Amino acid sequence: MSLVYETQDEHGVIRVFDDGKFRTLSFADGDEQSRINLKQPHVLQHEYTQAMLLALIDRKPKRACVLGLGGGALVHALSKAVSGIHITAVELRPEIIAIAEEFFRLPKSKRIEVITEDAIEFVQNNKSKKFDILFTDLYQHFGMDKRVATQTFLEQAKNQIKENGMLVLNCWDEHQYHSDLKHFLLEQFNTLTALDTGCGNWVVFATNVPHNLNLKEQKDQCSQLTQTLGFNLNKWQSRLEEVI
Repeated sequence: MSLVYETQDEHGVIRVFDDGKFRTLSFADGDEQSRINLKQPHVLQHEYTQAMLLALIDRKPKRACVLGLGGGALVHALSKAVSGIHITAVELRPEIIAIAEEFFRLPKSKRIEVITEDAIEFVQNNKSKKFDILFTDLYQHFGMDKRVATQTFLEQAKNQIKENGMLVLNCWDEHQYHSDLKHFLLEQFNTLTALDTGCGNWVVFATNVPHNLNLKEQKDQCSQLTQTLGFNLNKWQSRLEEVI
C-alpha cells in the first residue's frame, strides 16, 4: 500500500494508505484502525465491525450513536442498512473527522451528525434524544480506552439509550475473562450476549428488551442483512453466546 497522507496531532501520528482498491487509516506501524473498499464503502472490511451489526437483528433503529468515528466504516454500513436512520458519531480528534470526510467518503446527510468531543464526556453530558443503539469502538494506538470497561461509563451509557435499546461494545478478546466488566454489565442489563471474533475482539450486546426470534428467524434476518450489506452476518450469529 502507498502512503497518501500523514499528519500528527497531540495524540500521535495519523496515516492514510491506499492500494487502488482499499484505503486504510493507521495510528501506528502495523496498526489498522479503519479500512474501506473505495467502490463499496458500506461493505465492512474488519470482522469485528461486521459482527457489531448483529445489533440490527429484529431492530430498525431510528437513532444510533457511534462512539469513535475512525474512517467512518460503521456510519457507511448503518446508512446503507437502515433507511432514514439518524446517526450521531462522536470523535475526539478533529483531524480524524477531516480525514474521514476527505479520504474515506464519509456520507454527508442532514441525518448524520459528527460531534468533536471526548466520547466518555459525551456519554456523561449528552442531553439530546436517547438512542436505539449505542456503538462503542474507542481505540487509539495503545489499545482500547480503559474507561469503557468501568461501572461509571456503563451506567451513563445505559442512560443514553431507550428502554428497549441496545449497547454494543467492541472489546479485546481478553475482556471476556474480566469478571468485573461482566458484573458491571449485568448490573445494568438483563440480557447479555457476546461473541469472540477469533481475530482478537470480543463483541458484546447488552439490552433489557431482547428479541423473541427463534433461531430460524434470526438466520433469515441475517441472510437479508447479508444481501444488503455485502458481507456474511450468519457466521457471526452462529457464534453468539449468552454471557452469565
